[in-house]
Amino acid sequence: MLIFETPLKFKQHCSKKETSKDPKRLSVERIYQKKTQLEHILLRPDTYIGSVEPVTQQMWVFDEDIGLNCRDVTFVPGLYKIFDEILVNAADNKQRDKNMSCIKVNIDVENNIISVWNNGKGIPVVEHKVEKVFVPSLIFGQLLTSSNYDDDEKKVTGGRNGYGAKLCNIFSTKFTVQTACKESKKTFKQTWYDNMGRAGESHIKSFDGEEYTCITFQPDLSKFKMSILDKDTVALMTRRAYDIAGSTKGVRVFFNGKRLPVSGFRSYVDMYVKDKVDELGGPLTVVHEVVSERWEVCLTMSEKGFQQVSFVNSIATTKGGRHTDYVADQVVAKLIEVVKKKNKAGVTVKPFQVKNHMWLFVNCLIENPTFDSQTKENMTLQQKNFGSTCPLGDKFFKQAISCGIVDSIMNWVKFKAQSQLNKKCSAVKHTKIKGVPKLDDANDAGGKNSTGCTLILTEGDSAKTLAVSGLGVVGRDRYGVFPLRGKMLNVREASHKQIMENAEINNIIKILGLQYKKNYSDPESLKSLRYGKLMIMTDQDQDGSHIKGLLINFIHHNWPSLLRHNFLEEFITPIIKATHKKTQLSFYSIPEFNKWKESQQKLTSWKIKYYKGLGTSTSQEAKEYFSDMQKHRIPFKYSGPADDEAITLAFSKKKVDERKEWLTNFMINRRQRREHNLPEDYLYGEATTSLSYNDFVNKELVLFSNSDNERSIPCLVDGLKPGQRKVLFCCFKRNDKREVKVAQLAGSVAEMSAYHHGEVSLMMTIVGLAQNFVGSNNLNLLQPLGQFGTRLHGGKDSASPRYIFTMLSPLARLVFPPVDDNLLKYNYDDNQRVEPEWYIPIIPTVLVNGSEGIGTGWASKIPNYDIREIINNLHRMLNGEEPLPMLPNYKGFKGTIDQLTANHYLNSGEVAILDSTTIEISELPVKTWTQSYKESVLEPMLNGTEKVPALITDYKEYHTDTTVRFVVKMTEEKLREAEAAGLHKVFKLQNPLTCNSMVLFDHVGSLKKYESVQDILKDFFDLRMKYCVLRKDWLAGMLGAESAKLSNQARFILEKIQGTLVIENKPKKELIRMLQQMGYDSDPVKAWKEAQEKDTNEEEEGKEKEDTSGPDYNYLLSMPMWYLTKEKKDELCKQRDAKLTELNTLKRKSPSDLWKEDLAAFSEELERIEEKERADAAMPVVKGKTGKGKGVKVKQETLPTPQGRRVIPRVTSTMKAEANKKAEGKKGKKIKDVVMKMEFEDDGENAEPTEEMGLASRLNKKTKTLTKEKASKTGKQMTLQFKPLAKKPKKNPWSDDESGADSDGEVEEAVAPRERAERKTKAAVKYSMSSSEDEFDDWGKKDAPKRKAVVSDDDTSFAPEPSAVNDSDMDSPAPPPKFLIPNLVPPTDTKQPSIMDALSKPKPAPKAATKKVPSFDSSDSEAETKAAAAKEKAAVKRKQAVASDDSDSSSGNLMARIKGKTTAKTKRWDDDDSFQISDDEVSAPAAEAPRNKPSRARKPVTYCLDSDDDF
Repeated sequence: MLIFETPLKFKQHCSKKETSKDPKRLSVERIYQKKTQLEHILLRPDTYIGSVEPVTQQMWVFDEDIGLNCRDVTFVPGLYKIFDEILVNAADNKQRDKNMSCIKVNIDVENNIISVWNNGKGIPVVEHKVEKVFVPSLIFGQLLTSSNYDDDEKKVTGGRNGYGAKLCNIFSTKFTVQTACKESKKTFKQTWYDNMGRAGESHIKSFDGEEYTCITFQPDLSKFKMSILDKDTVALMTRRAYDIAGSTKGVRVFFNGKRLPVSGFRSYVDMYVKDKVDELGGPLTVVHEVVSERWEVCLTMSEKGFQQVSFVNSIATTKGGRHTDYVADQVVAKLIEVVKKKNKAGVTVKPFQVKNHMWLFVNCLIENPTFDSQTKENMTLQQKNFGSTCPLGDKFFKQAISCGIVDSIMNWVKFKAQSQLNKKCSAVKHTKIKGVPKLDDANDAGGKNSTGCTLILTEGDSAKTLAVSGLGVVGRDRYGVFPLRGKMLNVREASHKQIMENAEINNIIKILGLQYKKNYSDPESLKSLRYGKLMIMTDQDQDGSHIKGLLINFIHHNWPSLLRHNFLEEFITPIIKATHKKTQLSFYSIPEFNKWKESQQKLTSWKIKYYKGLGTSTSQEAKEYFSDMQKHRIPFKYSGPADDEAITLAFSKKKVDERKEWLTNFMINRRQRREHNLPEDYLYGEATTSLSYNDFVNKELVLFSNSDNERSIPCLVDGLKPGQRKVLFCCFKRNDKREVKVAQLAGSVAEMSAYHHGEVSLMMTIVGLAQNFVGSNNLNLLQPLGQFGTRLHGGKDSASPRYIFTMLSPLARLVFPPVDDNLLKYNYDDNQRVEPEWYIPIIPTVLVNGSEGIGTGWASKIPNYDIREIINNLHRMLNGEEPLPMLPNYKGFKGTIDQLTANHYLNSGEVAILDSTTIEISELPVKTWTQSYKESVLEPMLNGTEKVPALITDYKEYHTDTTVRFVVKMTEEKLREAEAAGLHKVFKLQNPLTCNSMVLFDHVGSLKKYESVQDILKDFFDLRMKYCVLRKDWLAGMLGAESAKLSNQARFILEKIQGTLVIENKPKKELIRMLQQMGYDSDPVKAWKEAQEKDTNEEEEGKEKEDTSGPDYNYLLSMPMWYLTKEKKDELCKQRDAKLTELNTLKRKSPSDLWKEDLAAFSEELERIEEKERADAAMPVVKGKTGKGKGVKVKQETLPTPQGRRVIPRVTSTMKAEANKKAEGKKGKKIKDVVMKMEFEDDGENAEPTEEMGLASRLNKKTKTLTKEKASKTGKQMTLQFKPLAKKPKKNPWSDDESGADSDGEVEEAVAPRERAERKTKAAVKYSMSSSEDEFDDWGKKDAPKRKAVVSDDDTSFAPEPSAVNDSDMDSPAPPPKFLIPNLVPPTDTKQPSIMDALSKPKPAPKAATKKVPSFDSSDSEAETKAAAAKEKAAVKRKQAVASDDSDSSSGNLMARIKGKTTAKTKRWDDDDSFQISDDEVSAPAAEAPRNKPSRARKPVTYCLDSDDDF
């Protein structure tokens, strides 16, 4: 029903309404009216000129008495707008007529007349052909007329819509236009009345003079609800006159007849800032730049948020707009960078907050600007349409940074940070606090007795347990306990963010009830705290001292006044307890204990126990400590400004140099005390009742800082840090013959050497000592049996210590000879003899493996150097020559390291161009790990970032764990650009390597900074030389004592047999007296050892005391009965004679001979091991079922592409210049390098004239082109002369005597341009690979020249078997030389056939090689290499045996051995010779020994034929 009812009702309702008449009803005509444009403007003025109601707002105005100021002004926007339109039109005229020079503004308040006059181009006084009126009448008397309608024409004027001046006419009772036009030679004048309702006659006269335009009008004040032009309106209009003077260049502005004192935008800006001051009371600094004709910008600091004064085409945009945003954003971007640097991790600063501190002035001309309203206060045109840009210069930004804005922002940041911190503190004292885990609060804390409460802060949870045990004695009412987790933050230099997020600090503040920035100097203020005292309870070790120091620093930095109230105290516990029967003594410092120990007669009867940490004490002992509070509780007392200085010295970043001096003085003082046997300074004795902060820092904290350096900075002598030395000590002591698990070894080290830190760090130390990937150790002292990390992740990818094994490297005991162990000074810890102060190796291991460490005040960084170069330099020094300069060298690194200046190097990876869109990266700079390089460099290049577009299109990876190979694709254009910019630079393949902080502990334990590697070498050499003398003396004494012992034993037996000596059935005393009378010596070995060790070990003290009571004949009387047999007697005599001959031999040797023997043995073993590494790398072998090894092919894709064009790393003059700034005198150095190079080569040639010549002539015939390349070792571009020079010194240092071999090496190297010439080691390897048949083949076929041109170094390395190349690559020196020399050294005729044979045998292989297929595929060649390898190994082994026998024997034997070797082993010569002091000939090769890798090359060539004979 309802559905139908509704429409019916509605209908009735409608009809009713229609019939009834409404008297108020408006007709349709009255509702919808059409007004003329003029009527509409007068009716709705706000659409056109803004509000016609008075408004009050803050505006800049010009007051006669004050000048420009910002105040509340009441004005009518509409009136201001119509005046402004006329004024802007006058200014616009400057854009039409550049000759315009003057604007006059008059405001007659009494008569309500305003006029604006300018002397620019007049309005044309001609009749408009379409509208049939004169142009001035058209413009000023008819709506919607303008000269600015053509938007295709770019104009930089203010007018736009055709309303401006007409609006002024409409809202004026009288409006007069006067203009004079030169073109039409007429003047025009016309007046309109009654809001443009009535137009007067136009008066036109002819004229000849200056052009002008003048507008005079009387605003219709009634329309603006005004009766008179009030003061505020006039002040506002006056300011607009000043605006025009400032924003219109080259125009004088007169106001009421007076010229305004403004000469451009800069002086206009000064009117705003003249009386303003910055935060420090100085005048504001204004930064000004005229960017272009169209843009002028000024900037200063603002204290009232962001302020701007801007003009677009002379229009005052009081609300700004996109033009001010455009400029402001540029400035903000720069400032925020600076702020972020200064405010690292502080309160986060956002761009708008930076903007809030800026006051920006912009005067610009913009093409066809748009605004959001007719009032033109906000410019809305998009920046892309401005028609010009405003790129602010660097100078502007530099000044902007220093003009006070940044300081203002930083002050705001501090304030903000402070207010955030204050939120963390409670202003009210609470009796109970929540949300602090592990806190045991005192019951009275926060109550009326809070000042009597003490909070005990302990080092860790175990110490808290100890404190809680002790509280059983003193009660829980007045004592609270809170455990600290490890070391506290150093708040003095910490960022705001760190402090805000540090739970530990926030908890302490909460527990104590502290408030930031509160001054606690008044004793009353202490009552607001929850605790009246803070007690620190840490271990009595150096780390415990550091924790105390950090806590003192925390309080001192934030509330220095608290320290003056003796707010802090510490709780000390004994370090050592000595117990004898019922007597117990406690010692609180080691020096105090040592002093007591020396005064004791019978120390053995005392039981000594060391307390390493609070955890060592039992609960019972804790109760004892707390029951004698007076003794253990030491308050800190403030003793004046010296305390403040001491605390800042220890913890402030600004005091780095002072800290260095502080530590240096400590080390000097300690050394002098030790030299004079004075006791060390100590703080805690029986009488200590209180402590000053100054004493704490200078006597206790300094020990931590010093031990921090000792832990972090290695020793010059052995290059080890204490943790590493402990590992080595343990390995030497265990002397494992089988591998041991790293985790187990770590436990063993901790036990044997008293290691007091976590075992995880110890395991990492062991892993570090065993790593051998590129960029780690050049000589790993432990063997990596398992995954110890690779260059993919820089060693972080090592397996868990539970799964990996290690043992001493065979080289370790050759570098640290066991005989030297007797000369070392050992440390004692817990009454246990542990590792020595340092080991004395035969080479400076600190240079071999480099080092890095950061301590307190100092940091140390030393790169790796080549072992063979170092050995060569030691030989030179042994021969009285100066060491040669060395360049850093990393085993297996295939890139280049170039010297820029002293101690400044550039380390570059390897990159080659394969074709127009492909490059190949085959080596990364040292210590740039493959994975991180991919993630941080290639990934962003592939995907692009916000700031940088993508550069490459794709990359592929072909790495192994030891080699690098990225094949990168990019567009041709991008590749060209990248090559122009330098591929190494674009792909971040160059890193600087500086050696400015070569800081090491010297042999007396003082830190020393070295300026050059030669200085380190010399210091080491002098010390090692002393120890060679000591070793000789020790050996002589020991051999003498042993022979005396044997003589006595032999005589004793003889006399017993003969019956002259009867010992049966006699009392012991009589027996000893009888032996004495007969002239027998008391045990000579024991007596000699005792004489050596005047400082006897504590452990042996007891025994010694008994023994020393009389002569010791145990060595005679305790001989077994069967020593009386004839055989044993003869054997003893023989042994005695052997000892005597050994002694005589030793006496004939000089100490340097001993050293040379060590070096010879070491070099030989090094050669053997590297030979083995190369063989393994060249042919990984898999054992088959039969037990025979089967070669495994490694894919070629992991090897560099042979055809690649190697890109030579650029060492630009700017790089050198930069490095030069730091190090002066570079030129001299360069010249020196060149000279050096020349010398080396000459030496080399003379060293081996005959052989070398033969080789050279042969090479010349076969590969002429190769020699050419020799000049530019680096590759194809011979122009880069500087490079070879820099490198040569590096290369030749070792081969200086033997550069015969060197020069061969170079020739060979030339074949493969891509190979790093400098890194001889690397090169070597590669070639050794190529020594396979195919390589020879090439030589035989005279193919090489052709290949060389196109192919690149890697070619050679590539053709041979791939995998080998890369791995062995790592260490081998310069094989090429070797591989040639073998043929030469023995009679050439015999060798020649062998080469030919070798070549002819595998005929198929060569072809394969040319096709770039690894020649090892042919079973034929494979077998051959194997045979060669086998032979080679045998040879090496034999040689090794000889070496070891000889090394002990006389130097004569050594000479013979060397000579024998020279003939048989060809290249081995240098090895041994280097250790020889024999003829000149021998010494020359010596140097090269190191580079001996070549041995590998020898295999196929030299031994192939021989091996048949041998077998």
